[in-house]
Amino acid sequence: MNEAGEQAKESLVINRDDFWASTSNKQLNFLQHIFTILKQHGRAAVVLPDNVLFEGGAGETIRRELLKQADVHTLLRLPTGIFYAQGVKANVLFFDRKPAQEKPWTEKLWIYDLRTNKHFTLKENTLKRSDLEDFVACYNPRNRHKRTETERFKCFAYDELLKRDKVNLDIF
Repeated sequence: MNEAGEQAKESLVINRDDFWASTSNKQLNFLQHIFTILKQHGRAAVVLPDNVLFEGGAGETIRRELLKQADVHTLLRLPTGIFYAQGVKANVLFFDRKPAQEKPWTEKLWIYDLRTNKHFTLKENTLKRSDLEDFVACYNPRNRHKRTETERFKCFAYDELLKRDKVNLDIF
């Protein structure tokens, strides 16, 4: 309690030795946590809001380290209107945890745009499995190393990503 009798707020910045950066951003901490609990060669698909893709400071550090220490291979840009808060832009980031090495694990990031000219709502026009058919075909789960670019599915090389301001992954 302070002099005014109000509860003093504790620092919301999370400091963990196993995190790449300390931040109060819960989504960035969630991404770091997912990476730390993933076993070697473990696979993750994490739903994240747009700000995780472009936020500077800790966000840039985390993106840089994730691209280096994991094989970040696919980003699915989800349309707005599929979650409770209207206008919240979300993405699904797919990555595999890899053993430590000097060379970065991410070689290419494939980005699928399910946003442009797509409109969904929670009641009238909900996102259905059939809406994801093209993404699944492009993702090529049987052999994701044999992918081809389409109007919605584009490939970006690791070096290209690093050259972007703040390693911004908000691309399209």
